[in-house]
Amino acid sequence: MTTATVNGITIGYDDEGGGDPLVLVHGHPFDRSMWRPQVEHFAATHRVIAADLRGYGESTVVPGTTPLDVFATDIAALLTHLGIDRFVLGGLSMGGQIVMECARRFPERIKGLIFADTFAQPETEEGRRNRNAMADRLLHEGMSGYATEVLWKMVAPHNTAAGEHVSKMMHNAPPEGAAAALRGRAERPDYTGTLEAVTVPTLIVVGSDDEYTPVKDAEYLRDRVPGSTLVVVDGAAHMPNLERPEVFNEAVAGLLAQT
Repeated sequence: MTTATVNGITIGYDDEGGGDPLVLVHGHPFDRSMWRPQVEHFAATHRVIAADLRGYGESTVVPGTTPLDVFATDIAALLTHLGIDRFVLGGLSMGGQIVMECARRFPERIKGLIFADTFAQPETEEGRRNRNAMADRLLHEGMSGYATEVLWKMVAPHNTAAGEHVSKMMHNAPPEGAAAALRGRAERPDYTGTLEAVTVPTLIVVGSDDEYTPVKDAEYLRDRVPGSTLVVVDGAAHMPNLERPEVFNEAVAGLLAQT
């Protein structure tokens, strides 16, 4: 296990390969192992960094509320610790919103962007209530009931191998960390203005069968990021990087060729 101490916490991370840096941010309630197909593939040509966010995987669990800007500050601090100044940055779902926050806070460090199965709009009042209620539930019940309920929305039912990996990640997620992220995400801002200010090559990817962030949400991003590319991954739901890694990797390779 490789770890670093930054921002008062310990972060577990993978740092493989060499060359231009590619940094990948996982979603909720997962960990950095969701990016293994990409780490293994792109380490042949790039230096690939995938870290566990605070509250997940091998990183420190901090109860309470973890806003997106805290996650973004952690990522920036880790990359500074690793001596990485500029990089391509990608994230899926909540990870994509953390990437938007990074693009808002330190755009000068970002060479390219990948937004996978995510959306930019602010939380609604109903959404805030639901996320806080789910946070309460996870603290009371643990992760198993939630993980079982949502598995086949995270992954299309025919993608059984990916489903096994996703199920394991969700069941193993620390409830306190997952709840803190939900409470923070309930307060997220509108990132539309951040998207419109993007000046670097940008890839938007979405699973054709994603119920959480459907294709229309990806189209919203594409229409607001100047010059961006949208790839819809057929037969995938919310985790196309695991469900259809060859298609996902091909799309990312196209983005990397532009940076």
